[in-house]
Amino acid sequence: MRRSIQTGRAGGAEAYLEPCVEHPGIVSLMLNRPKAKNAISLRLLEEFQTCLDTVQSSKTTRVLIVRSSTIGAFCAGADLVERAGMSKAQVDTFLADLRRALGALEGLPVPTVAAVDGPALGGGLELALACDLRVAGHAVTKIGLPEVRLGIIPGAGGTQRLTRLVGVAKAKDLIFTARILTAVEAHQMGVVDYVSEPETTGYDRALQLALQISANAPLALKAAKQAISRVPELGLETGGSRLDFERASYEPLLHTKDRLEALQAFREKRAPLFRGE
Repeated sequence: MRRSIQTGRAGGAEAYLEPCVEHPGIVSLMLNRPKAKNAISLRLLEEFQTCLDTVQSSKTTRVLIVRSSTIGAFCAGADLVERAGMSKAQVDTFLADLRRALGALEGLPVPTVAAVDGPALGGGLELALACDLRVAGHAVTKIGLPEVRLGIIPGAGGTQRLTRLVGVAKAKDLIFTARILTAVEAHQMGVVDYVSEPETTGYDRALQLALQISANAPLALKAAKQAISRVPELGLETGGSRLDFERASYEPLLHTKDRLEALQAFREKRAPLFRGE
């Protein structure tokens, strides 16, 4: 079922969608537990999943930015205070739901950007890793997966997504040492893709990036994301290869209205007006 994008700020939601009025097609998924640094509670997780379901079926969203509703925060991981009162069965259910939600975030058809403007620790960094791209504010000083200090390991995809992103050795280094990185260090390690300029926020830079992305053809963006995301699963030349999948993603675009509009705009030396058709 198609859902409209509506803000949840007025209702006091812990996670809600907020369209960018100045830039149609760019939508923020807001984490809204400022007193808890957006630690992931049962309620936040449920509302987060609902937001993802809405974006999944949206025909108007071109880029999703995941960010905090307040500057100086991103996501401090699971709510350990709430978890202390859970039974083992409840913890198991929570972790399964968190893994499912981050898988849904990773699998969204539109490009996603994490705007990290505060601590991204444990499950918070795992959330950012499930986005396509990560932008950190210059002033951020706490990015990491410190779970081994608590006698556990990252349990919502962190060991897998971090390894895929930075390689085996760097992933082992960061997880074994439980090292906490600054934004600049995280960029140097390849954990984040961009760092904002001093005195600006991660969201400021993420919005610039989203504008660059959303200027392009929506169907082409979805096809590109689909083709790139399958790379780890497929061989390059064998049957069912990455090149076969790339071709299967490419060919339908040749017959879209957006493709014809791009060619017409090129001939007329103007910016194309893409409609996702």
